Amino acid sequence: MSGWRNASAATRLAVAAGILGVLAPFAGSPYLSAHARVDVDELSRIVQREEDHVAPLELARWIKDRREGLRVVDLRSDSEFVEYHLPTAERVPVDSLAHASFRRGDVIVLYSEGGGHAAQGWVFLRAIGYPHVYVLRDGLYGWLDDVMNASVPENATPAQRAAFEQAAELSRYFGGQPSVGPPRLPGSAVPALPKGGAAPGESGNAAVKRLKKRSC
Repeated sequence: MSGWRNASAATRLAVAAGILGVLAPFAGSPYLSAHARVDVDELSRIVQREEDHVAPLELARWIKDRREGLRVVDLRSDSEFVEYHLPTAERVPVDSLAHASFRRGDVIVLYSEGGGHAAQGWVFLRAIGYPHVYVLRDGLYGWLDDVMNASVPENATPAQRAAFEQAAELSRYFGGQPSVGPPRLPGSAVPALPKGGAAPGESGNAAVKRLKKRSC
């Protein structure tokens, strides 16, 4: 048997326990007590359909188009946020999400570095009733790779080149450096950090290597 509804009782309990584990730090919140309705089946279906994610380029379009109600939320530390953050982003620690000034109709996009904290925040916000919550796919690194350093191989197909032209336009809008060249293998190349993200005297590549050493 396949699918969430046909999953074993053990699997369902494991997922439920994981969600409750995410909610545990917020157990004392009066907002959580009054509003939480954890539908594990529904959350699982959303994850399976990958409707819990937004791609970096799609988020870039939302920001560029000033999508109404968009809230880009950085869950990292103060120092990491100051070092570099996405355009329009606001910093909200994971344990402060219950008290953030979100409206029910807001489109909330969460990101951390690798994505783990953002996934936890997504479960929590969905559980307390916010319907339009997304995790930025691949977190900060996805933004750096796909938006700030968009690329296409020299032997790209016409369809790939057409998609790249759209990505390159967004990349340049945000100050990125789109390029045509050999495709980058995962982890084989380090993108340049946008202006302002490196420490004094530090190259962009060195700054990203330092960022990637940290966990989410």
